Amino acid sequence: MTEPLISMRSISKRFPGVIALQNVSFDVLRGECHAVMGENGAGKSTLMKILSGVQTDFEGELLLRGQPIRFAGTRAAEAAGISMIHQELNLVEGLSAAANIFLGREKLARSGLLDDRAMERAASELLTQLECEIAWQTPVGALRVGDQQLVEIAKALSLDTEILIMDEPTSALTESEVARLYRVLERLRNRGVTIIYISHKMDEVFQLADRITVLRDGQFVKTLAKSATSPKEIAHLMVGREIETMNLGTERQIGEVILETRGLSLPWSGHARQWRLRDVSFQLRRGEVIGIAGLMGAGRTELLECLFGCSPEEPQGEILLRGQRVQFQHPSEAKAAGMALVTEDRKRLGLFSQFSVGRNISLCSLQEMALGGVLIQKAEERRQCSTTVTQLNIKAAGVDAAITSLSGGNQQKTILGRWLLTKPSILLLDDPTRGVDVGAKAELYRLIHDLCREGIGAIVTSSELPELLILCDRILVLCEGRLTGEFTRDQFSEQAIMEAATRRPVG
Repeated sequence: MTEPLISMRSISKRFPGVIALQNVSFDVLRGECHAVMGENGAGKSTLMKILSGVQTDFEGELLLRGQPIRFAGTRAAEAAGISMIHQELNLVEGLSAAANIFLGREKLARSGLLDDRAMERAASELLTQLECEIAWQTPVGALRVGDQQLVEIAKALSLDTEILIMDEPTSALTESEVARLYRVLERLRNRGVTIIYISHKMDEVFQLADRITVLRDGQFVKTLAKSATSPKEIAHLMVGREIETMNLGTERQIGEVILETRGLSLPWSGHARQWRLRDVSFQLRRGEVIGIAGLMGAGRTELLECLFGCSPEEPQGEILLRGQRVQFQHPSEAKAAGMALVTEDRKRLGLFSQFSVGRNISLCSLQEMALGGVLIQKAEERRQCSTTVTQLNIKAAGVDAAITSLSGGNQQKTILGRWLLTKPSILLLDDPTRGVDVGAKAELYRLIHDLCREGIGAIVTSSELPELLILCDRILVLCEGRLTGEFTRDQFSEQAIMEAATRRPVG
């Protein structure tokens, strides 16, 4: 393994307002399993989409077998021997396994008609090689995720793939399916297939990879041989930041327990993992900020949805509010009990783009502003909304301004103001500074701190560890829906938290 099969030279990719990749350069050697690791947003998937022809507009140079190449699309990449299996599988659920394997490249008989028998025979041979004991005629929509993934691999093999890119391939697999995938990958390597493997999971990377490349904030950090590094070093390289210092003012006084979960679990029907959350237990106290850390798919959002009565399925276990067991069937019940949720997806789940700033603020409190609970008192609505705009320092032309005219940070403060008018005792914040600039982040940090200093308890999720380190009194870490770590402020360490976030749960 000495000859570079792929060379990336100063690869950069910009999206509106975001630099996804900046001057990334490294080599992938012929026949190796090369892992690419990094936090959410590090640029891993963007880089792989460039290699596989999904993204065609980029800066820099891509060399394949020493020759410069730029793919016009995925078909061109496949013709050159590169296939990518995405985390979200690209299969047509209503078609059979055989039809999916040869979709768009159907075998033809001499008559020009489809040669179904040839495709069925080839599909059966490929699936047998991959330990996939399913019939070629089975619709892929009826298969478990692990078998669907093997259909994707069979499709790649039917293309005579020389380079196989896999993006988080085990995120939805059971232990037995993971073990089978490992065996399949070993056989592929014995056949000379080069594998580029994206994963957050240290155990599988250190089992499979020959070398590991770390990306951070869209930039290349380092490539190391597996034998020359350790999970601790890789975790440190992935985060690689000093804890940001920020003085939030007076310390908060932590009071009594106001929220508790006992064995909280959320089923995942039809999924190999079976549980979105499993046996999550913790307590939140008055005045406390608890952070929920974890990588994509860890269950952070699902945890807040369970607490707020808007989970996709009914949770199991217990939720206790001020010592009393509750089981919210609808967010309105959670709101009435003193809870508030600021969602992660501001545009889709938080804002009403057709409404003004004022109406976006007052939306959850209109009944309290209505005379006899029926007729809205416009003057009172305007007064309360104006007070909220002033208190939260929302930069807007006024309460009548269009919500779409505000910056991301001010839109987020508007949504927070909406919930503060409901006078909550528990604030659930799902990645509250996502898409917000640095200055607005600092304002939100101080606002959350001040609210909790007044007695509110808050649970905050974030994909940015420094944010949680600034804000939180404790940090809970989720991995695949299970608690894998808990840290108090005197134990905070980005490296330790990242290790817990990549630790496969036992059982």
